[in-house]
Amino acid sequence: MSKKVIAVVGPTASGKTALSLRLAEEVGGEILSCDSMQVYRGMDIGTAKPTAEEQALVPHHLIDLVPPDRPFSCADYKPLAEAALADVLSRGRVPIFCGGTGLYLDAVLTVGSFSPSVPPEIRKELLSSSPEALWEELSLVDPESAAAIHKNNVKRVIRALEIYRGTGKTKTEWDRLSRRPSPAYDALCIGLFFSDRDALYRRIEARVDEMLAQGLVEEVRALRSSLSPTASQAIGYKEILLFLDGVLSYDEAVELLKKNTRHYAKRQLTWFRRDPDTVWFPADGRDSFKDIVTVVKKHLTD
Repeated sequence: MSKKVIAVVGPTASGKTALSLRLAEEVGGEILSCDSMQVYRGMDIGTAKPTAEEQALVPHHLIDLVPPDRPFSCADYKPLAEAALADVLSRGRVPIFCGGTGLYLDAVLTVGSFSPSVPPEIRKELLSSSPEALWEELSLVDPESAAAIHKNNVKRVIRALEIYRGTGKTKTEWDRLSRRPSPAYDALCIGLFFSDRDALYRRIEARVDEMLAQGLVEEVRALRSSLSPTASQAIGYKEILLFLDGVLSYDEAVELLKKNTRHYAKRQLTWFRRDPDTVWFPADGRDSFKDIVTVVKKHLTD
């Protein structure tokens, strides 16, 4: 069975969805979302989820997996993504990962230790406990980690406990999982970038304006009472919630949303640029798609 995999990465609003659709049609692919918020049903506008029309063009996976009131983490995503990946490969199709959550992609495709992410509220709650209480809890739920971490190293004790509370698995279990060999996928990562950072920011602002025009405020209002702590922290949702709660004016919430999205785009670029094997193309390049198809087809036939 072929192990060839494609991934389209880059900052938000760089055109990943459009490129993935065109690539899938060109090479017989199916799209696997690696977006930590598109897993939630009903969170459509704020996550820039592919439309029903786009999903009808090419099979999509790993979208609308859980209701928005359910916690969902990278630990949940990894086995589901591996199963979807194996399914696509078994049918002779080309898996094309698309999304901006680098942690999720790395959890599936890369070899190395994996430290799961957990909601920030868990750490905040743990910080309110005394060092003695934290140590006692860790000794009960994860005695192996407790034996390896000095009780005065509160930072590491808290990290071990937040892993357990956030994922249901102990740090010891995660350490064992990280030592397992990763599947031997032959992945090609295509990165999209803007040589003019201001051009990206203009696209981000235009996207936010379009989301608002599509009904983002109404979407958040409808989901307001059913958002898990994780979902409520999604960019586009937490800012509108501040408006709905009367903390910010509408204009202040929109400006904060645009600012947070710009900052998120910077973090995404920093994450994806860590991989020296990613092949980067200008998102606004005239011949980029032709060049990308050439590189992708070469990868699939080598």
